[in-house]
Amino acid sequence: MNAKEFFDSLKGKRIALIGVGVSHTDLIKLLCAKGLNVTVCDKKTADKMAEYGELSAAGAKFELGEGYLDTIAAGGYDVVFRTPGMYYYSDALDKARAKGTAVTSEMEVFFDLCPCPIYAITGSDGKTTTTTIIAELLSAQGITVHKGGNIGRALLPIIEDVKPCDAAVVELSSFQLISMRSSPDYAAITNITPNHLNVHKDMQEYIDAKANILLHQNAFSKAVLSFDNDTARQLSPLVRGKLAYFSRRERVENGAFLDEDGYLCYNDYGTVHRVLDMRDIRIPGMHNVENYLTAIALTWGHVSIENIQKVAREFAGVEHRIELVRELDGVRYYNNSIASSPTRVIACLNTFPEKQIMIMGGSDKGISFDPMAELVCEKVKILILMGQTREKIRDAVMRASNYREGAPEIYIVDGMEEAVHTAHDKAKSGDIVSLSPACASFDMYRMFEDRGRHFKEIVNSLQ
Repeated sequence: MNAKEFFDSLKGKRIALIGVGVSHTDLIKLLCAKGLNVTVCDKKTADKMAEYGELSAAGAKFELGEGYLDTIAAGGYDVVFRTPGMYYYSDALDKARAKGTAVTSEMEVFFDLCPCPIYAITGSDGKTTTTTIIAELLSAQGITVHKGGNIGRALLPIIEDVKPCDAAVVELSSFQLISMRSSPDYAAITNITPNHLNVHKDMQEYIDAKANILLHQNAFSKAVLSFDNDTARQLSPLVRGKLAYFSRRERVENGAFLDEDGYLCYNDYGTVHRVLDMRDIRIPGMHNVENYLTAIALTWGHVSIENIQKVAREFAGVEHRIELVRELDGVRYYNNSIASSPTRVIACLNTFPEKQIMIMGGSDKGISFDPMAELVCEKVKILILMGQTREKIRDAVMRASNYREGAPEIYIVDGMEEAVHTAHDKAKSGDIVSLSPACASFDMYRMFEDRGRHFKEIVNSLQ
């Protein structure tokens, strides 16, 4: 089925979209423009929905407030598009499916209709930067790239503009993958570590969701797995097409690896190509070496070594990912709001040789902070804690075997304003201050991007 046939098939059907936001705003407008029967279902009321006016003008109807899922659960729609934030196995969606409703998502339909090759990346950490690097590599090769998914842009609304000679580069979360029954032509899993366990029923469901990126590939596809992450590597029996690995610790037999001289290499079934000196990568940190290894492994044969080197020298990174905000009085301030898990915090701690002043805390995802606690004691001089998890993080750090009173100094604060001003008051020339929360943002902010931008606003206002 092509895009025209799909949209034609929706004529006369009752269509509901759960949630607005990045995933659905443009899609709602597109469906309305095609004369379809569209209802927006959202817990927000009209006065709280910034998009209400434009979507109403476009022709959308609304079911808002506390009972926004009632009609869906009763089977009152033929087709429901769920937002990634809506858990697939929720009670309302289970009831809708039992009554014959087709429950899908923007990304599922895009995969079904996309006429060009799809490169998709998932993982607990590193997927956004890796997705962006892959998009940059393919663009440098002269390919028209459509980048989206969990990275912040819906692709289904532009499906009619996508050509077979283009490339779609897509970041996928576990919430998107859990219901998908299509896999990309080129798939990469950066790593799998505990995450989002406040939503998934257990760690196995989280792993199974990630595995969906591989399960529906064919014999002509390619999959790239982390050799260094046991959970990702153990998914290798699921790979049906070409399998490649990436590793910064081992020389893999097929895939990308970091050699003893600091070069990123590709082993093409015994023929080793030196691709890139790690010292030429503009964005800092060994985790970004891993991101480039993943990107090289997935795009090998599609992008020239010269273009890989060019992108590495020029690409400055993605907002909210160890992003230098400013230097004031010899103190560097970094926005690492994306660090919503302990493993991301560990990556930041290992990026700089200096001990850091670190701001942490946020909403609880049900994961343990113990894995980062010893490194925090080793590499953080001042720990500033805020949000729902502040005491939980404090207790984990104080349980660490290498914790000593005052090492790190720990301060409990009420919010971002107090956190930044505390860091500013305590910092001396040569210090690094980083916002690396180890948690989601939902106790105080709508999204991690809002948290990062608030941090930057406060830092940029410091005198």
